Amino acid sequence: MFNTVLSAAVFGVEGRLVSVEADVGDGLPSFAMVGFLSAQVKEAQERVRTALKNAGFRMEPKRVTVNLSPADMRKCGTGFDFPIAVAVAAAYGRIPQENLEGILIAGELSLNGEVLPVPGILPMAAQAAKAGCRACLVPKANEGEAAMIKDVQVFGVRDLREAIAWLCKETQIAPAKEDSLCIQPQAVCEDFAFVSGQEAAKRAAEVAASGAHNLLMVGPPGAGKSMLAKCIPGILPLPGVDESLEISKIYSVAGLLRQDGAPLCGRPYRAPHHTITAKAMAGGGTVPRPGEISLAHNGVLFLDELPEFSRETLEILRQPLEDRRVCISRSGVSYEFPAHFMLVAAMNPCPCGYFPDMSRCTCTHYMVQRYLERVSAPILERIDISVEVEGVEYADLAGHMPAESSAEIRARVEKAREIQKERYRGTKYRTNADLDQEGIRAYCPLGDAENRLLETAYHKLDLSARTYFRIIKVARTIADMDQSERIRGEHLQEALCYRSISKKYWMGR
Repeated sequence: MFNTVLSAAVFGVEGRLVSVEADVGDGLPSFAMVGFLSAQVKEAQERVRTALKNAGFRMEPKRVTVNLSPADMRKCGTGFDFPIAVAVAAAYGRIPQENLEGILIAGELSLNGEVLPVPGILPMAAQAAKAGCRACLVPKANEGEAAMIKDVQVFGVRDLREAIAWLCKETQIAPAKEDSLCIQPQAVCEDFAFVSGQEAAKRAAEVAASGAHNLLMVGPPGAGKSMLAKCIPGILPLPGVDESLEISKIYSVAGLLRQDGAPLCGRPYRAPHHTITAKAMAGGGTVPRPGEISLAHNGVLFLDELPEFSRETLEILRQPLEDRRVCISRSGVSYEFPAHFMLVAAMNPCPCGYFPDMSRCTCTHYMVQRYLERVSAPILERIDISVEVEGVEYADLAGHMPAESSAEIRARVEKAREIQKERYRGTKYRTNADLDQEGIRAYCPLGDAENRLLETAYHKLDLSARTYFRIIKVARTIADMDQSERIRGEHLQEALCYRSISKKYWMGR
């Protein structure tokens, strides 16, 4: 007897439908599985056979053939255990085929028949809703995660016996509740109210957050660079429902969602150690999984001690910073992960950290240049804002003047983001940082005086074409913060100041 069960595989962060076909016929007793399977999926036959037996289902000696279609798509992971077991049970006549119509099934099986959670349930449920399925049958531990998708009913089961009873309509299971996305901000490590002094750096951080621009902070040790970076998530606007689902999909595939299935409703903040490898940064593996730059999607990726990262790890950021995505190819298959993140980096100006204060710096000129050259010109050009973070004065530390809190700064950032949201409604752009040359020409016109100012700076500072356009994008953000419809000279001047720091340290760049 032949039966089909619908399941799904995860490619990148998107689900793809897979038909699990099972046929039980006469012949020598065997259990064969085909369909371009990985070793994990091939092992499912032993788990399925034993789980069915321990669930009280007696398998008569028959020739069992299981096919996972389409056969040209490689199947990986343990999420096919559950649908294979259901398909085999249906092929033996235990479950009516009509009861399986429009139901997507995914999950791992233990030998005692327990249905175990698997990563990537959220994109599978999203694909089920897109395909018009009426229900998803998933592990009980994954039901909260799958219930984020409101267009399909989700039923969670604890074991195979319960699942077969429900599919045979012998028992009832309440569908998982569609919990609304939380609206509370994610807890942040630090608040700008506790940052002493550093007004210039705070201003640069606010500009960067307002337009989602990349930010580099250069300064001596102990000046507060890391603390400033930890404050930035607290001034970013909360993500909308669509953005939260995008973030949650990535964390679902990576297996990092909370056990209760609650969606991630704050901006991600990732701060990998400088010993991280290029593959861990970009993502990869035999079955590619999201790397740090994808886990920072719609949030902040903080790289502390930037020159200490390996050259390969830093250079791998080039393409994602431009294209906002990561493409990984494996055996003719391409996996795509989103990477729309805001890069925040911090570094010392030299190995000892005190250059150009020669009264404290112990480095030779050669040591300083060699240290700075670890950060290449192409990476520097992709950083919109560079700011010098100087040592904090004693008066700022001992003073009692209250500083602005992150909540106050976030209110201004949200106003600037709202202006951009309205301006780019219906376009491919989200923020000013997303603008390409076409968008810059359409939304960032300059007057004659502003053009002359930028032309002078272009020649005197020996700017590149990429830097030219990034200066205009930063100026557009500063104008939005001033609620100005056009970019004025003072906006361009401030944007140019954020390029002068890199020229100070990296001569000729």
